[in-house]
Amino acid sequence: MATIVLVPGFWLGAWAWERVVGPLAAAGHEVIPVTLPGLAERSGEDLTAIDLDTHIEAIVDLVRERDLHEVVLVGHSGGGIAAYGAADRIPERLAKIVFVDSGPLADGTSQFDTLDPDEQSLRRAEVAASGDVSVPPPAWDAAADPQNLAGLTEEDLALLRERSTPEPWGVASRPLRLVNPARYDVPSHLVVSTFPVQVVEQMVAEGHPFFAEFTAAKTRTVRAVPTGHWPMFSKPAELAAALAEIAAADDRA
Repeated sequence: MATIVLVPGFWLGAWAWERVVGPLAAAGHEVIPVTLPGLAERSGEDLTAIDLDTHIEAIVDLVRERDLHEVVLVGHSGGGIAAYGAADRIPERLAKIVFVDSGPLADGTSQFDTLDPDEQSLRRAEVAASGDVSVPPPAWDAAADPQNLAGLTEEDLALLRERSTPEPWGVASRPLRLVNPARYDVPSHLVVSTFPVQVVEQMVAEGHPFFAEFTAAKTRTVRAVPTGHWPMFSKPAELAAALAEIAAADDRA
């Protein structure tokens, strides 16, 4: 059985994985959901002192302090950036890395860089004007964001409104730094939800820059859990099954 570390995306904590932890633990896996600094029950921490490197270090410290080996490291959405940073630092500790509706960014790229230029300009202006050091959670309005919030019930949306917390600005704005070529030895898996597998595979084949790191991995797969951007809420059983399948695969052979 595998040791599976679950890293949530922006605005969420370990609580977001509750519906996925159960099926994986019932199957015999050791499952460790993570709350990163400044979020959820840690939202009282000083957000000005937290950036992407802080989140990477938190994952690395968890793995080292618990003396974990052959870890299946799972990162959802923006959490995939910190997970990949950890893979760069401790590739020898990982059996594989899984990106849930996410992917490995290139060296020197931040989550902020993935946004539309107009949205980047707007956000920078807001930060400059307000001095805010966080990225507020979305409104969780299914009518305004039907693609990302597909599959979520009114109860899910209410829960997200209640429990999501602001993301430290430095996590979104600090570029990812990658230095260790051994990261390519870690089998890399995409679980896509908001885009069809065929679209993602075409983007990979065409050399889209957001998939350059994924393409460089020696072993890689793409599979689908079709739903919105939050499959741990909308399709937890299916997501757990996909993670269990990935964990069981002998992809270092």
